[in-house]
Amino acid sequence: MLRPWQKVLIKHSSEELVTLPLELYRLEPHCYQSLGAPYGTLDSPWMLREEVAKRLLAAQGFLKQSHNKYRLAIFDAWRPIRVQKFMYEYSINQECIARGINRNLGSENPEIIEVIDSVNKFWALPCMDSSMPPPHSTGAAVDLTLALSNGNPLDMGGEIDFMGSVSTPDYYSKTKNHDQSFNEYLWHARRSLLKNVMQEAGFVQHPNEWWHFSFGDQLWAWGKQFKECFYGAVDTCESNSLIS
Repeated sequence: MLRPWQKVLIKHSSEELVTLPLELYRLEPHCYQSLGAPYGTLDSPWMLREEVAKRLLAAQGFLKQSHNKYRLAIFDAWRPIRVQKFMYEYSINQECIARGINRNLGSENPEIIEVIDSVNKFWALPCMDSSMPPPHSTGAAVDLTLALSNGNPLDMGGEIDFMGSVSTPDYYSKTKNHDQSFNEYLWHARRSLLKNVMQEAGFVQHPNEWWHFSFGDQLWAWGKQFKECFYGAVDTCESNSLIS
């Protein structure tokens, strides 16, 4: 399934990945590493393009200005394509288990097709085509949430990576104010706060995921209505090579 932003032209930047600054809180242990995702010995999920990392610090500064007891909490950042493939297949398998479907039925089975369609809404295909890389494989996308100053994540009305409509950024805005519970109001306010500080720092939010933001990749250019972006896939941190 081709995403609308995958039509954006990539002008590959040679800007390197950098380790996230210590000022940015990491949600550890890293979820995908704990599942056995195949990161290399020198690879780290806590890396982004240098400019993207700088803008994350700026976003945290904007957050502190309005809510000094909150901080950004990073869930995931750079994701090698091999890790994207691992998590894509893992998500399909988990969704099959949740629905009581035999994963071995084959890709042409209607139930399997329905599962894959559901997964595709939230997980980019692990494509090796340099013209349409997964956003996280570019080092320009980050998954994050809000946390208290002690690092405890706030309740955002839905877990990161949950595959369902509740993950849509404005999900809780659909309820009319007089029907909205306090929790729904709070969740919408928190999601809006995260979106606002990230947008102020130049990021674009994924249309299906309240936690996913990009700067400089195809999704970002599409959201900004630019014809070009400047970050393509970084295949491996060990050689810091670019797919071109």
